[in-house]
Amino acid sequence: MKDLCLTVAALLIAAPALAETDPEKIAAICAEAEDRYVEIYGHPSSEEEGVAVALMYKYTFCPVTLDVPVGTTVRWVNVDKRTSHSTWFRDAGQPESERLFPEETAEQTFDVPGEYGYLCGPHWESRDMIGKVIVRP
Repeated sequence: MKDLCLTVAALLIAAPALAETDPEKIAAICAEAEDRYVEIYGHPSSEEEGVAVALMYKYTFCPVTLDVPVGTTVRWVNVDKRTSHSTWFRDAGQPESERLFPEETAEQTFDVPGEYGYLCGPHWESRDMIGKVIVRP
């Protein structure tokens, strides 16, 4: 029995952590992500003109849900220091984006109202890294 307990404990320790679900912890992660953005680019992401910015940081999209008007271009920015991420609108039948390494970006313009769920190709299963863009008329 002791061996079984040790095996279960080892599996739990080795299992990857899933994305954070506590709103306060998500807010803290996203605040850190914004600090990294300012460190890299010298200004807040909200000051970008002509785009809505979604940050990729600590296996979280910040914000998790982005609400934008039709015609908006969303720019995803990887502000992690060592991890690559992607965007994949799998349910819409789109191919996964190229991997974004630290400080790299990808953009997509949304011309049709609706809800567009997306995920990070390498981290959606192991880390539950999932986001959504809500496009309103």
